[in-house]
Amino acid sequence: MNAETSLEFDYKTFLARLTQKPGIYQMYDKSDQVLYVGKAKNLKKRVSSYFRASGLTTKTMALVNKITRIEVMVTNSEAEALILEQNLIKQFKPPYNILLRDDKSYPYIYLSSQDTFPRLAFHRGKKSLPGNYFGPFPSAGAVRESLNLLQKVFKVRQCEDSFFKNRSRPCLQYQIDRCKAPCVGFVSEEEYQQDVAHSQLFLARKNQQLIAQLVAEMEAASQQLNFEEAAQIRDQIQYLQQVQAHQAVSGEAGEVDVIGYASNGELGCLVVMFVRGGRVLGQRSFFHSTGAEQSIPEQISAFLSQFYLSMNQIDYPKEVVLPVALPDSQCLTDAINQQVEHLVLFKHQVRGERRQWLQLAEKNAAQQLASRLADKQQVADRMNLLQRGLGLDAINRIECFDISHSSGEATVASCVVFGQQGAITSDYRRYNIKQATAGDDYGAMAEVLQRRYQKVLVDAEVPLPDLVLIDGGKGQLAKAQEIFTELQLSHIKLVGVAKGVTRKPGLETLWLLDESEQFREIQLKEPGALLLIQQIRDEAHRFAITGHRQRRGKARQRSQLEDIPGIGTKRRQQLLKFFGGISGVKQASAQELSKVPGVSIKLAEVIYNALHPE
Repeated sequence: MNAETSLEFDYKTFLARLTQKPGIYQMYDKSDQVLYVGKAKNLKKRVSSYFRASGLTTKTMALVNKITRIEVMVTNSEAEALILEQNLIKQFKPPYNILLRDDKSYPYIYLSSQDTFPRLAFHRGKKSLPGNYFGPFPSAGAVRESLNLLQKVFKVRQCEDSFFKNRSRPCLQYQIDRCKAPCVGFVSEEEYQQDVAHSQLFLARKNQQLIAQLVAEMEAASQQLNFEEAAQIRDQIQYLQQVQAHQAVSGEAGEVDVIGYASNGELGCLVVMFVRGGRVLGQRSFFHSTGAEQSIPEQISAFLSQFYLSMNQIDYPKEVVLPVALPDSQCLTDAINQQVEHLVLFKHQVRGERRQWLQLAEKNAAQQLASRLADKQQVADRMNLLQRGLGLDAINRIECFDISHSSGEATVASCVVFGQQGAITSDYRRYNIKQATAGDDYGAMAEVLQRRYQKVLVDAEVPLPDLVLIDGGKGQLAKAQEIFTELQLSHIKLVGVAKGVTRKPGLETLWLLDESEQFREIQLKEPGALLLIQQIRDEAHRFAITGHRQRRGKARQRSQLEDIPGIGTKRRQQLLKFFGGISGVKQASAQELSKVPGVSIKLAEVIYNALHPE
């Protein structure tokens, strides 16, 4: 590994000794933060291109001006460099790389295996339960559409086990012919397992095999003069054929991702349309600010590298249809094929059905981009209205604070940030309130403001807001003003957003402290300005309450016994089992606690005193 550490980067000396082998390079700023990660077939040639005398884009020049050192790592091939590049981008999230959100929550369809009558269910997260997982699907809507189809055609149960085990009569799903009521024995285990097998074939995208199997079953039922069963199977076949005809692609190559792209020069939108087994599963949209690389093929290549090499739970297709040719398609193909069992082909010159899919994906990308730009323009317009309504010179950044708790339990404060183009989610922060008394909203607000702006004043990289919104009335606003005076931030405008008497949206009361330290109610004449405040306040509330629920849930899942010295997992389980739960442990005397195997009288007294501190 090579490195330059001087603040004035001597790129000529660095380039003179740089290797021409393939590898990755990392550019650092004066704070030793990674600015950009790139890969190269020839490191010397690629890195040298950043320091040429002309032809650099504005964004690339800005990047180069911040470089204080560069590190390189040699690899055996360009494909290895690409994989390493994506791992480092995922780890460091450099500001000059095209960054995509790593979505870890792709939904699946789960089929249980431990039940006599297995169930189908929507699933996200870890695959810890025994059974089969089908997917991933591009969206929750795609999962629900498939579950709805399976419920109509094969009638495999989708209810929770607790609901299933406590039935004495069939539920509504049986009455509307979407379940065969295995809970009350209305279907044999053999027949139900056959329905499960059919569902598995459908979810495995083996539609032709499934239809052929159903045709054979229908003919067998007819020969046995079981015409009612044959008619039911016929209906299943017809329904599946209708779905297949409605969503088929030409030929047998139904494992296809189709990439659509649109850009306005500063913001790019990529749409991935998923076609699997002849069925359109849906699409996903990704937005990004253009990175140091500006050409469309390079942006698409950077996107595909992250999408197929860094992001989780990707279902690799056999073919990817692109709007343009990629400069490094072979390198990308080699890198992907190191991670999957089958060959993934990239094509950009397509005809027939694939051309129609590509046009549709591009049309969707243009529509998504237009909608995003319209939303951003609407925020900017409302920001200008709010600026005029409050008589400020400019509003480029708004921060809003909210407090959430349940009767003082697990108090969490949120800070959300909005700019001219809308929410800046990367700057959102949550704060677990530690010092304020439980239920003291004023104290909680003072604590979060103190912690937030003390850090901002130290960290020059974080900009100060032009306007701070406080969710609350005069009390919270007065407390906020005290903190801002103490931190010498009185030049920042503070506005309290109090709920009206009816507590209905749109009827909020806005307060500020005037120059004479008197509370003054504000009446905004422009509805758009008030709508922006409502939007920001609602986002702060949503972000706060989500954090509060997570903290509260974590606290309630944690046993009080975990904090007692000498109580490990085994003793804790023995105590809970012996007394039937934590409430039984609390009610027990020290003498009774000592009856638990492994608990001495001395330890029993420690437990009792810890649970009864008064």
